[in-house]
Amino acid sequence: MRKLSMLFALNLALITVISVHSTYAGKPAEAPKADVYMKSSQDTSPQDVSSLSGKIVETMNSGGYTYLCIEKDGKKIWVAIPETKVSVGENISLPPGYEMVNFTSKTLNRTFEKIIFTTGPTSAQSAHGASDKMSVHGGAMGSKSADTSTTENIKVEKATGQNAYTVAEIFGKKSELDKKNVVVSGKVVKVSAGIMGKNWLHIQDGSGNAKDGNNDLVVTTQDIPKVGDIVTASGTLYKDKDFGSGYKYDVVVEEASIKK
Repeated sequence: MRKLSMLFALNLALITVISVHSTYAGKPAEAPKADVYMKSSQDTSPQDVSSLSGKIVETMNSGGYTYLCIEKDGKKIWVAIPETKVSVGENISLPPGYEMVNFTSKTLNRTFEKIIFTTGPTSAQSAHGASDKMSVHGGAMGSKSADTSTTENIKVEKATGQNAYTVAEIFGKKSELDKKNVVVSGKVVKVSAGIMGKNWLHIQDGSGNAKDGNNDLVVTTQDIPKVGDIVTASGTLYKDKDFGSGYKYDVVVEEASIKK
């Protein structure tokens, strides 16, 4: 399926050029060149896809990512996954991802002619117990909490004006609010930048609870607030949004404008 929605693309037919400045867990991370070209490894030959499994011959961690040089049948390929504990010499199997050409890692001070960004190992054992569905946002793909649990007593006043809701209200009214504009205020508890050409925020306002999964709202935006900022987000709500690879949100607010 040539136009399969994957973790790193909303629509492959529309994505040709991506300019990103990545962070991981709120800290500065990778920044590819502005003219980086990205394409899905699903669109390459079967041999390219199968090369995402093999023996690790080189590895390093930087900027929240683990970089792996994988060798199979005498051929080597570089792959980047969310930071995971792996070792040289072990075999690893990874799902298809997205190829970036001339990707420059500023933290490594190195340019990769070709590198594929993908999710974590498909085998938990190959990552020494790491989740087999790690996402670049942290936590397990499709999880409601996305590893954003906190002991902090967050309390942010509800936004005012038309279309204003608390985080819990948005989850509770997701069906009637689907594809409609919503406004919500909250505290930024996690930031992942430069994924699919946009920045991903997790915001909480103290409403809802982690047990029910209605206390943490994912927002996509071109703005880039910091973890800890109190913001008001205005964007379009989508319910049951599935990006593929098991990566699904009950609720996500897309293309939001952010005001502090």
